[in-house]
Amino acid sequence: MSDAAQPTAAEVRAAAEAVKTALDRHLAAVERRSGEDDPTVYDAFNQLAAAAEAYDELLYDRYDEVTPFEIPGADDSMPPYTGPEEPSALSVLIRRDYAVAEPQRLMAQARRVEAADDEGAGVEASGTVHGALGLLFGEFEPDEIASRHKEFGLEEGDSTLWVTAADEAAEPGEWLEAPFEQADPQRVVCRFDVSAVFDDEFDDGLDDDEDDAAGGGGVRELEEDLDTDLDTDEDLDADEDLDPHGDEADDRDEDGERARL
Repeated sequence: MSDAAQPTAAEVRAAAEAVKTALDRHLAAVERRSGEDDPTVYDAFNQLAAAAEAYDELLYDRYDEVTPFEIPGADDSMPPYTGPEEPSALSVLIRRDYAVAEPQRLMAQARRVEAADDEGAGVEASGTVHGALGLLFGEFEPDEIASRHKEFGLEEGDSTLWVTAADEAAEPGEWLEAPFEQADPQRVVCRFDVSAVFDDEFDDGLDDDEDDAAGGGGVRELEEDLDTDLDTDEDLDADEDLDPHGDEADDRDEDGERARL
C-alpha cells in the first residue's frame, strides 16, 4: 500500500477507541440481559465485531500488525431465538434443489406412471420435462423422490429444513397463497442443512498422502464409485417395470440379489 493510501495514526487511535466503547457496551448489555438470547446482547456483539474488524484492518495497513482476537462473524449463524418459550404450534419449512441431469430418464419414468394410470391415457404429459416433473411429483412423495432421485434422472443440490415455532396453529388455508412469506429466522427452533460445500471443506482438509494410501481416489471418488455400483442401468429397458407407488415387486435379477434405489 502506498503512503498516500495508508490510514493516519489518528485514524488508528480512533478505531481503537471505538473498540473500547463497543466493548463497554457489550459488557453492559450482557450484565443487563433478560435471557439467554437477548437481542440487545446480539446487537452489541455485532457492533463489537464490526469495530474490532475495522481496527484490525487499520492497524495492519498502518503498522503491519494484527490483533490476537478472532471474533466469529455474525452472518455465519442464525439470529437469536425470539419465539415463544413453550411453542403451541410449529411449521416445518423444507427446500430441496435438484438438477435435471438426465431428461430422457426423467421422461421415461413419467411414461411408466402414465401407462399405469388409465385416466392419463392420451394426455402424454410425459413428453416434456416440466410435464414429467408434474407427473412424478404428483405421484410420489417428496421424501421418496429424495431417496430415489437418481432413478428419476435428478441430481441433488443443496437442501435445508427449518423447524419454526408459532404461537398458535394457522387457520386452514390461511397461508397457502404465500407459504414462505412469514418465515422468521428468529423463530427457528432448529435447522438442518445439506450442501456439497461441506463435502468440499472436508475434502480440502484431507492430506494428499492419505488420499494415495486410500487408493488415490479420496472420499468424493469413493462415493461416486459406490453410486455407480448401486445405480440402475443407464439405458432403461422397455420391459422394466417401475411401480408408480414405489413398491419393490422384484429385488432379484439373473445374478442374484441386488438393491434397488
